[in-house]
Amino acid sequence: MSHRKFSAPRHGHVGFLPKKRAARHRGKVKSFPKDDPTKPIHLTAFMGYKAGMTHILREVDKPGSKMNKKEVVEAVTILETPPLVIVGIIGYIETPRGLRTFKTVFAEHLSEDCRRRFYKNWYKAKRKAFTKYAKKWQDELGQKDIEKDLNKMKKYCSVIRVVAHTQMKLLRKRQKKAHIMEIQVNGGTVVEKVDWAKEHLEKQVPISSVFSQDEMIDVIGVTKGKGFKGVTSRWHCKKLPRKTHKGLRKVACIGAWHPSRVKYTVARAGQKGYHHRTELNKKVYRIATGIHTKDGKVIKNNAATEYDLTDKNITPMGGFPHYGEVRNDYIMFKGCCMGPKKRVITLRKSQLVHTSRTAAEKITLKFIDTASKFGHGRFQTHAEKQTFMGPLKKDKQKEETVQP
Repeated sequence: MSHRKFSAPRHGHVGFLPKKRAARHRGKVKSFPKDDPTKPIHLTAFMGYKAGMTHILREVDKPGSKMNKKEVVEAVTILETPPLVIVGIIGYIETPRGLRTFKTVFAEHLSEDCRRRFYKNWYKAKRKAFTKYAKKWQDELGQKDIEKDLNKMKKYCSVIRVVAHTQMKLLRKRQKKAHIMEIQVNGGTVVEKVDWAKEHLEKQVPISSVFSQDEMIDVIGVTKGKGFKGVTSRWHCKKLPRKTHKGLRKVACIGAWHPSRVKYTVARAGQKGYHHRTELNKKVYRIATGIHTKDGKVIKNNAATEYDLTDKNITPMGGFPHYGEVRNDYIMFKGCCMGPKKRVITLRKSQLVHTSRTAAEKITLKFIDTASKFGHGRFQTHAEKQTFMGPLKKDKQKEETVQP
C-alpha cells in the first residue's frame, strides 16, 4: 500500500462545481435586495460594459489608521453605463413554491435594438415582434385591457419588476442586439411601484438614479473563457517530478481501488473560465456623465478632480485597449471585475447592511490616470504631449497637404 508522506489541504474549491460553461452570457441576479416600503422607490440593478482599468490617487480618510491622511494609489475598473430604457412591467404573486409571474405589460414602442433580442437572424426575419401588441395601446378596448392588468397587479402582486434594456446604438460597438433584464423595483407600496413603472415606460434611466458615490455594490457576470485545461491550470495541483512517465502535469492517484469509481472531488481536466460569478462589496469611487453639450459647449472633463483641473476625458490616450472610447456615463469602482473587455456586467445593490469603516469612508479622488494603457504611458492628454514634443514632422506634413 502506498500512502502520502505529508497531508495537505485540497486544491481548488468544491463549492464552485460543476466547472462548466455558463448557460447565459449576461450575469443573472439570483436574488434581489430585500424590499423596504418605507424607502423611496428605486431600481435595484443596472447593466454596464467593461471598458478596462486604470489607477487613481486619493487621500485615505481613516482616523486612527496608520494610512490616515496619506496618499494611496489604487486600481479601479471603468464600466461604461449608457442609460437603460424601461419597456415592460412584470407583477409576481407569492405561492407556496415561491414567486410566480402573474401579469406582464409591455410598452407601446420597442426600439430596434430591443426587438433584435427576440430574433436569431434579424436580417432574415419579418420583424413582426410586438407589432400586434402595440395596437393594444391605440384602441380603447386594448387600453382597458392594459389598465385591467395593471389594476390586478396593484391588487394581488407582492413583487414588481421592470423589463429594461441597454442602448447599443450609444455604444458604437459591433453588437446591435440589446441586453434585456428584469430589475426589481424596491421601496414604496405596490400601487406606487406600478404607477412609477407605468410612468417610466419608454423612458431612460441613468445610472446616477440607481447608484451613488461611496456606495458598496455587487457585480455579477461571466468570467473570461480559457477553454479546455489540464489539472495544473484548472485546479492548481502540484506538478509531478521531472522524470515522471507519460507527463507530469497530472494527478498521480485519482482514487483508491475500491470504491471502483472516481469521486467528484478529484481534480480532473476540463473547462476553465466562462463561469458565472458574483462578487460582493465593490466600492463606487465615481459616477460620471458622458460627453455632452451644455450652453453650446461640449463638456468632456469627466476625469478631472478638485486637485487636478486638467480638461480630460476618462478614455486614456489611444483609447482603452480592445475597447475604444468611453463616450457615455461611466461608473468607476475599486479593484477588478470578471470578464474580458466589452463583456456585459450586471451591477446590483448590496443585500447587506454595511457597518465597516471601509464602507462608510468618503472617497475624494485627487488624480485619475489617463496615460496610454498600451505601453509606458508618459502623457495624460494629447495637449500635454504636444507641448512637450513641440512641432513634429508629421504635423508639418499635414499642414503642407492642407495648404495646396
